[in-house]
Amino acid sequence: MKPRSLTLPALVALTALLGLAHLPAQAIGRLADVTIVDRDTGATLPVHYARGEYWVAGRPGARYAITVRNRLGERVLAVPSVDGVNVLSGETAAWDQRGYVFSPYERYQITGWRKSDSQVAAFEFSHIANSYAARTGRPAHVGVIGVALFREQPPVPQPAPAITPEPYSQRRDNGLGLGRLREEPASPAAAAAAAAAGAAGAPAAPAPSAEAESSARSQSADSVAKAAPMPSAKLGTAHGQRETSVVTHTSFTRLQEQPNEIISIRYDSRENLIASGVIREPIARPHMPHVPRAFPQSDNLSYVPDPR
Repeated sequence: MKPRSLTLPALVALTALLGLAHLPAQAIGRLADVTIVDRDTGATLPVHYARGEYWVAGRPGARYAITVRNRLGERVLAVPSVDGVNVLSGETAAWDQRGYVFSPYERYQITGWRKSDSQVAAFEFSHIANSYAARTGRPAHVGVIGVALFREQPPVPQPAPAITPEPYSQRRDNGLGLGRLREEPASPAAAAAAAAAGAAGAPAAPAPSAEAESSARSQSADSVAKAAPMPSAKLGTAHGQRETSVVTHTSFTRLQEQPNEIISIRYDSRENLIASGVIREPIARPHMPHVPRAFPQSDNLSYVPDPR
């Protein structure tokens, strides 16, 4: 019995599938898809997985955005941080701070450091010395983008009110007309600290304690080898030019105190990621010099020549 073998089309298909398995991913996340977009080119940056962490290569001087797409049929809260700094308040990032509320299946680009309800300062890849975190005395966590995702506490069913005769009907408004993207206030403790510093924002209702369902990504700063010097300075995120970005405010009760998912993406220049082994490029084979052969005429296969 002859051993079974793959036909040529099957081999081609298998080769294609194996090739796709080695391509860099683009979106990360279970509750939401998170991608990093180069706003100057419109390209979504490929995500490279190395040593237990996700990485993207940024271009110095390029503006970028954190794109979040809610994958659930319910609202979620995204608390974003860049270089260890909350992008809405400018505080050193923590889970219980303010964030953005996403409607079911909503997609939105977070394009900068929020300056007001109508403006942001654009995210821009830059030299670490020019990063917002370094310029505010917090350079220790430069080079990482984070999104903490929270599910919402379901509303508690209210008993039906007793029907009593009234000379007129009372209309009760149980909701607010809100914009497309909304900013969620911080927890009571964080809001109190922000109020002391003169920051605006109303506290959210305290969330009940529950066991976290986090799928946290490692944020260890020691995962990449530091022995070899980097070919260029480390990248950070600068406080770029002002741009229009309008949000409104809403309330959001978190399902639990800890995030349901944490997404962490490290970044640096392509040159540095190649030098540290995060991005592996094919090695060019050196040109082989001529080697004399014992049977030069016999070593070459002969086929039918073209007619003259």
